[in-house]
Amino acid sequence: MAKVKSLADLKRMKDALQSKMDLREKSNDPEGLVQIKVAMATCGIASGAKEVMEFLIEETAKRGIRTVVTQTGCMGYCYAEPTIEVHLPGKEPIVFGDVNIKKADEIIEKYIKNGELVDGIIPVNYKTLD
Repeated sequence: MAKVKSLADLKRMKDALQSKMDLREKSNDPEGLVQIKVAMATCGIASGAKEVMEFLIEETAKRGIRTVVTQTGCMGYCYAEPTIEVHLPGKEPIVFGDVNIKKADEIIEKYIKNGELVDGIIPVNYKTLD
């Protein structure tokens, strides 16, 4: 355990523990939350996925949107990186490509908050078998 040398250190520790507790609490009912997966394979990271993921975590929290933002491996859309998958409760997941900070903001405001589709959707090219 790290030593606490200042009030700032204590605040950082509190924030880190709080975020772990939030994740634990949210994991009890993931179906009731907006789930966002950010593709963080090499091509995604090189295209800016890390910054997009940080933005999504911060902005959904600021706007009071109950979300779980996680990273995933390759989604197979290297040509469209950074890519994210957004799964609204009760709806099919949608994959968005070429997501930068501006596009992520538009996805939060229009799709997540209001259910409006936005440009950048990657069409599903497969069918799940039962």
